Amino acid sequence: MAAKSTRDKTRGHNTPGRKPTTPSRTPKPHRWSQEVTEHSNAMTLEDKIFTKSPKELARSVKRSAEKSHRRKTTPFQAAMSMLTFYGNRAGTNLPTERKRALMEAKEELRKLYHRPSKAT
Repeated sequence: MAAKSTRDKTRGHNTPGRKPTTPSRTPKPHRWSQEVTEHSNAMTLEDKIFTKSPKELARSVKRSAEKSHRRKTTPFQAAMSMLTFYGNRAGTNLPTERKRALMEAKEELRKLYHRPSKAT
C-alpha cells in the first residue's frame, strides 16, 4: 500500500466555501496580577498608601506586615514583596517620580528593619 500524501492528510480541513471555525468570543487577556490583587489572601494595606511619601509608605507597609496573620514569610520579606509587587504591577505606567519614591521606600524599609542597604 502506498503512503498517503500530505494533501490527503489535510483534506477537509480547508474546504472551499466553508467558514473557518472561530471562537464565539475573543478570549480575555490573562491578567494574573489583577487576579492576585482582587482575590489573594495577602496582607491588607491602608487605603491610598502608595500616594504617600516614601517614609510614610515604608512605615505603613511595616505596620501592615507585622500585624498581618496571613503572611507566609517574615514581616520584612512580606513588606518588601508588597512594594516589589506594586512596582511590577504598575510596570511602565508608573511615573519616574513614583518609581523613585518606591525605591526610597524600600531603602527606608531596610533601615526600619536594620538591614543592609542595597545602594552602591
